[in-house]
Amino acid sequence: MTQAILFDLDGTLADTAPDLGGALNFVLRANGLAEKSMDEIRPFASHGANGLLEMGAGMAPEHPNHAQWRQAFLDRYGECYADETVLFDGVNDLLRELDKRGLAWGIITNKPAQFTDKLVPKLGFAVPPAVVVSGDTCGEAKPSIKPMLYACAQIGVKPEYCVYLGDAERDMQAAKNAGMKAVLVNWGYLSETDDTEAWLQDARIDAPTDLLAIV
Repeated sequence: MTQAILFDLDGTLADTAPDLGGALNFVLRANGLAEKSMDEIRPFASHGANGLLEMGAGMAPEHPNHAQWRQAFLDRYGECYADETVLFDGVNDLLRELDKRGLAWGIITNKPAQFTDKLVPKLGFAVPPAVVVSGDTCGEAKPSIKPMLYACAQIGVKPEYCVYLGDAERDMQAAKNAGMKAVLVNWGYLSETDDTEAWLQDARIDAPTDLLAIV
């Protein structure tokens, strides 16, 4: 029996791509490079600063200027993180129904706590999360199972009674390896090159409230 629903944040609960993209384009402009369109940015929005910089500027982590560019990105994102970010349609409808059913819910994200702690209270969740685990809470981020098990311990629910929703392969890997059911969200930041059929998953859904039919 399902007792808790846990979620990824970027691309699953909240559409953070506009603000992440805004930070990326700020850095690109500052360095004389062309901005990227939202269509180009969206598939990489779950890949963090490193993934966005590599897509936008071809700058891999081993590049000598990477640390400087990454810090510039993080500084700008720290200013614009909540300018355009909103919950996806149907998220609060789902959370209200989970609450009616007595199911706890929480967040497990790879976003650093310096951003998560500020952003989550601004998103307007209809029901507050029972737990929020950031990418640096446990010293390891997804696909490690440490954040998954930490969240379970915090809410007092065994992994086998949890369902995890996410939009990236690392989400599915972390959930399945921790013993949870894994649900892939089709509205997330998926790329045409993602081989989603090969990802470990128990189900995939097109809208948040579709989850209610399978829990």
